[in-house]
Amino acid sequence: MKTESTERTLSLERALMERLSKSEITTWLKNYAKPYQELMAYYRCALMEVETKFNVLNEEFSLQYDRNPISSIKTRLKSFGSIIEKLQRKGISLSDPDAMEAKLNDIAGVRVVCSFPEDVYMLADALLKQDDIRLLARKDYIQHPKPNGYRSLHLIVEVPIFLAQEKRMMKVEVQLRTIAMDFWASLEHQLRYKETAHVPEELNRQLLDAANRIAALDGDMQHIHDQMAALANRICDLK
Repeated sequence: MKTESTERTLSLERALMERLSKSEITTWLKNYAKPYQELMAYYRCALMEVETKFNVLNEEFSLQYDRNPISSIKTRLKSFGSIIEKLQRKGISLSDPDAMEAKLNDIAGVRVVCSFPEDVYMLADALLKQDDIRLLARKDYIQHPKPNGYRSLHLIVEVPIFLAQEKRMMKVEVQLRTIAMDFWASLEHQLRYKETAHVPEELNRQLLDAANRIAALDGDMQHIHDQMAALANRICDLK
């Protein structure tokens, strides 16, 4: 019966076989497989920490506002194959886990899907106010969408994980977006998957138009939500 550790080692071997010779693979596994697997374990711990923080915030806001601002939370650890490709693009050696940790910001990722645009910023502010979270970078693709229409708020944060003998600060990429933004991003990814270079300009324009219409719908739903919240407050004041 294969253990989880064995499965991870086999996964490493498969990724390495696509890029290195047999002797290079043997050397890498002998010298660097364990440090790499330890680093990935630390990233998994960091993902658990950040996910827990958002679950706690969701519970708090549920009690405070009688609704859950978070629709879903997804976590992912970048595959070893993707890590190798990115390291090679950046000219970073596969034999330097410390450089991998220092230079790559998106090995661990958390995606938080919210109901309304204001929830994105409310949750981001609540996370960043926590004294054990350090903001490293912020990119607001909601206020400043990418040319293809992509919208999301991206944060690179450092979060501590507490091990038996030490505390380590680990980097996690956090993406916050609305249900509507996630709908467009998910379908756009499927449509473009491995075909980006071959998409005609007219189809790119249609994707951008769809993104803009979805953003307008997001605004409409936020406006309706605000009006209904104001109405509920007035009714409460009259009681």
